[in-house]
Order: sequence, then structure tokens, then C-alpha cells
Amino acid sequence: MNNALPTEGNLSALKREDFQTEVDGKKTDLFILRNNNGMEVAVTNYGCTLLSIMVPDKDGKYSNVVLGHDSIDHVINSPEPFLSTVIGRYGNRIANGKFTLNEEEYSLTINNGPNSLHGGPTGFHARVWDAEQISDTVIQFNYTSADGEEGFPGTLDVSILYQLDDDDNALLINYTATTDKPTLVNLTNHAFFNLSGIANPSPSIENNIVTINADYYTPVDEVSIPTGEILKVEGTPMDFRNPHLVGERINDKFQQLVYGAGYDHCYVLNKAEAGELSFAALCTDPVSRRTLEVYTTEPGVQLYTGNWLNGFKGAHGATFPARSGICFEAQRFPDTPNKPHFPTATLMPGEEYQQLTVYKFDVRD
Repeated sequence: MNNALPTEGNLSALKREDFQTEVDGKKTDLFILRNNNGMEVAVTNYGCTLLSIMVPDKDGKYSNVVLGHDSIDHVINSPEPFLSTVIGRYGNRIANGKFTLNEEEYSLTINNGPNSLHGGPTGFHARVWDAEQISDTVIQFNYTSADGEEGFPGTLDVSILYQLDDDDNALLINYTATTDKPTLVNLTNHAFFNLSGIANPSPSIENNIVTINADYYTPVDEVSIPTGEILKVEGTPMDFRNPHLVGERINDKFQQLVYGAGYDHCYVLNKAEAGELSFAALCTDPVSRRTLEVYTTEPGVQLYTGNWLNGFKGAHGATFPARSGICFEAQRFPDTPNKPHFPTATLMPGEEYQQLTVYKFDVRD
């Protein structure tokens, strides 16, 4: 592990010594990325977890716009284990933790009702990644997931690059992976954003204005598994093709919103061609005037409105009540291995999994 840059005096007031420990024989640490505009991102190699994203508001005031913790102990023991972490081997849910690949059935760890969620309780969010800080703006994380880890087949070599863009206040996340056996790969980042800036308590995201570039979504059943349908958003509270306040319809007695206690659904992004990097979503906080644009090569994005956050403590005394974070998780659709008509999440030997997702921050009048 190579920590190339000093971390003292970072905008988020995090201390390197608070992130240095050893987990399963591997050392954890704090890393700081800065671009020429003054944007700063703090991250640890435990779960490639985003600890803070410092960007200015309309008055030039910097605040942390991602829900995070201020020590490695709090990251490891967070009441929300997926708080702003990398997710894998399979982001989102797999029904009953079972799937069949090449006529062989596999069983995964169950950790969400009857289902496997986000790669299981010891998925990529709970692993110490090898880290190399390449420059002020770039850090690379690597992890080798063993054959059979959490029930998934194949040894999977994963590389994730976090990079700050100097021209735009953008965080680029570039994922690659290879395998020695047929397996599933569906990686994402579970960043919980609050464009107002985290606080005690962190403000609700219900006043955020959201646009999603999707004509369709994947409805779910009572345990949040896709029914297999791909339905139009038109005429429903799921429609964000034009800007809407998150809270405008979130409490409607629409069955999908009842199931999720709010938004927790995968949107089928409009694409000219599969794998293109294209606009996925826009989120605006009307008070700070901060905006977040999301671009991705993935076919879907999961909108999650932090419905199950319960007010636990985060960095520097901030608290995270229900709906104080909003997630745009770029990914393949949930339960894809059990839905053959969904875009595949299968990775074969000799192939390379690739994904690029961009989170771009700005201020608008």
C-alpha cells in the first residue's frame, strides 16, 4: 500500500491516525484526493469507502456532501454497513440467494429478508483493498475475491480507479474485473449524497429536485425482488423524466412506493447503444444550489432515498435520519441471473468487466 500524499489539513478535518488499523492482516488508511479547483475527496481502503466529498455551494462555502464516518472503527461498525462503500460482487438483490450458471446452482449468503443483498455481509464493502495513490487526483484500489467467497464462483481480480477531474468538479469511478471461471459481476458505489451538506441532523433530501433519463423501471415485489416486468414510468410517481421534487410523490399510496417505504428502484436508462457513457440523472438542492450530475456506462441506476436510515451518528457529530441521503447506484438490474431477459451480469474467462460512472458537482442559479 502506497500513501503518496500527506493528509494533514484536509477540508473534512479527518485524521489519518483515526483510520490506521489492521483487519485480517491488512492495513487500513486514509487517502485524500484534491483537484485544482479545491474539490477534495477523502476515502479509506476499507470497502473503498467515501468518507467525504467537499464541494462549494452558491456562496463558495465548502461542505461534505456524502454521508460518512470519521474513524475506521465507525466505518467497520456502521449501522449502515454499505454507507458510501463499493458494492460487490453483486450490487442489489438476488432472489433467495440462488442462481444457476452453466447448469450449476449456487447458493449465496442471505442477508436481506429471504435474499442476498450487495454481495453478502462480507462482500466488497467489508474488505481491505490494496491501495496505491498515483497522484493528487488519482487512487487505485485492487482486490482479489477468492473462488467461493460469499458463494460466488471463480477467482475475481478487481481494480477500481477513483479520479478527480481538474476541469469539472467530477469524481470518475472506473471499474475493471477478470475471472478464471464463469461468474457474476455487478459492481457499484453506494454513495449516500446530501447536497445541503451533512449536519446534526442532516437535512432531508425530499426537497431535492431530480431528473432521471429513463422511460422504464423494474417494478418489485414485497421483498424488493424485480417481478421481471419492465414498465413505463409514464403516469406514475416513478416518472422523473422531467424534474420533480423527491418528496412530491414519495408518500403516495402507490404500491411500489409502499413496498420500498419510498424510492428504492432500478431505472432502465435510455441508451442509444449498450455500454455508452451517457447522462443518467441530475439532482439539485434548491437551498445550496449544488447540483449532482450522474453519467454511466451501465444500463440501470438504482434510486434510493435513504428510507431506512435511522438517525445514527456519522462524521463530526452529524446524524443521518430517514431520507437524509440519496443514492444513484449505477448497475445491472437486480436479480439479473434469474431474469434471462435482463442485460447479463455474467463474466466469462477471457472477458473483462468494465464500467465507468461519473459524479459531477456544480452550482446553478
